[in-house]
Amino acid sequence: MDSNILNKLSAITTEEEKLLQGENLNMQIYMSKKNRVIDSSKILEKGKLINIRAHTRFTDFPTHRHNYIEMMYMCQGETTHIINYKESMTIKKGEILLLNQHAYHSIKKANEADIAINFIILPEFFDLAFDMISSNNLLADFLINSLKIDNDEVSYIHLKVADILPVQNTIENLVWSIINHQPNNRNINQVTMGLLFLQFLNYTQYMSIPDKCNLSHSIVVEVLRDIEQNYKNTSLSQIAQRFNVSVAYLSKLIKEKTGYTYKQLLQQKRIAKAETLLINTTLSIQEIACAVGYDNISYFYSIFKNAHKKSPKTYRLELKD
Repeated sequence: MDSNILNKLSAITTEEEKLLQGENLNMQIYMSKKNRVIDSSKILEKGKLINIRAHTRFTDFPTHRHNYIEMMYMCQGETTHIINYKESMTIKKGEILLLNQHAYHSIKKANEADIAINFIILPEFFDLAFDMISSNNLLADFLINSLKIDNDEVSYIHLKVADILPVQNTIENLVWSIINHQPNNRNINQVTMGLLFLQFLNYTQYMSIPDKCNLSHSIVVEVLRDIEQNYKNTSLSQIAQRFNVSVAYLSKLIKEKTGYTYKQLLQQKRIAKAETLLINTTLSIQEIACAVGYDNISYFYSIFKNAHKKSPKTYRLELKD
């Protein structure tokens, strides 16, 4: 991380000076009521959807929840976290921890060399970011929805991405933008966050989630990732064989976790890709149908018209006018 940013984050705050002098952590700075919920209105300026603060060191941070989504990034050193009273994990330099609004979370005492950034993110920030960046990305939507809803099963995501340069560069850009309040920073920050999550999707093998949902959730993540990357040639039977489960079990799991059948998800992705090709290329309708995985041109026309109430040709003409 840039040395100037790291120096700013390393500076001992007034709060930390009091802790070093023997005072107790004042939780009223963070909470409006005695309900162990850290209130975004206490630490986020009115009208802002995202901000950052250096994690408070020199004391244990007691068990709490948030009324926002928290993303913690370790710039230097490490921190130990207890999630939902039982799951202990250590976040090391370059790693990221995402927590939804319903996770109970405590943090063990950090030392002076343990520098972490807490991102305070209102849920609507993600709505805007993904409307702009990846509204047709099924896996991104699934992960974001897991963080936004009351979901004990997916209360956190731990990303062990310290050695992934594109992720590190993107998160440093985001930190720099927030700290320096550059012009148009809201739009820039939203787009950068969207890009950060798109990077996460390329490295799902470095993603850890709660033990009780590792198998089922991981399978669905991989199914959605497979659709994103291989929508032209993928099939449910191939994926079921890869995970050594039955097609019936996998079908039920996908429907349960996403609310859609595998066929519906695959069609959504193929139609979204076809829309892009219709607008941005001069390929014929038949070439586009083939490019997104449909050998039967009549079937492609049928499902496209069902999705848009108009033919691919009409769709192209109207958007190019």
